[in-house]
Amino acid sequence: MSFNVAAESYDRFMGRYSRLLSPQLADFAGVTAGQRVLDVGCGPGVLTAELVGRVGAERVTAIDPSEPFVAATRERHPGVEVHQARAESLPFPDAAFDASIAQLVVHFMTDPVVGLTEMGRVTRPGGIAAACVWDHGGEQGPLGLFWRAARELDRGVEDETNLPGAREGHLTALFRAAGFSGVEGSVLEATLVHPSFEAWWEPFTEGVGPAGAYVARLDEGAKVRLRERCRELIGREPFTLPARAWAARGIARG
Repeated sequence: MSFNVAAESYDRFMGRYSRLLSPQLADFAGVTAGQRVLDVGCGPGVLTAELVGRVGAERVTAIDPSEPFVAATRERHPGVEVHQARAESLPFPDAAFDASIAQLVVHFMTDPVVGLTEMGRVTRPGGIAAACVWDHGGEQGPLGLFWRAARELDRGVEDETNLPGAREGHLTALFRAAGFSGVEGSVLEATLVHPSFEAWWEPFTEGVGPAGAYVARLDEGAKVRLRERCRELIGREPFTLPARAWAARGIARG
């Protein structure tokens, strides 16, 4: 998979859905004025914007392993402290934040339990860590239709169904394994209206994430077949694709 892409490509691909999740996840994490908050895997700064609006830029810190995303977040959110780093090795002291949040990130961590444990380490005792992951396992994420079409045409395709946290109950299990107390789960909804098939399809061609990487590997004939099968499955335009994400939160231990 690749997230070494332009921030604008991510905006068009997943950012359009992330914007719908951000206020819900911030609410779920209990983010309020006066807190210091860490955005783990910030991407080009979608959740960062929501956090800045709640607590102010000087109280938000963000990290991401992608150099283009770090640069975009710095440019878009002056005053936010932004680092290029991985969730599994956060460059912060213990108990540095009141809350740490990972939006659409846990399923891409090399070791989700280590990443979540790190989030707990840098969150003060009694503070909240929260995360969400698309329901790929139940095919209720925004990419469900795409991967359905891909599997019909390519039985060997490796989709996102089995990614960590992407099936019911798994994200809360990961939080418990990472040592959080009071772990709770929830469901976030992100329903988006697409004006046309082309507006939905074109972002898949920009190489973002596993789906974009899969499209990029196809020869032109296979790419056309996939596109047209997706068009058949969608049918009328404009169209709405409801999507949901599993969310979990836990209390950091002392």
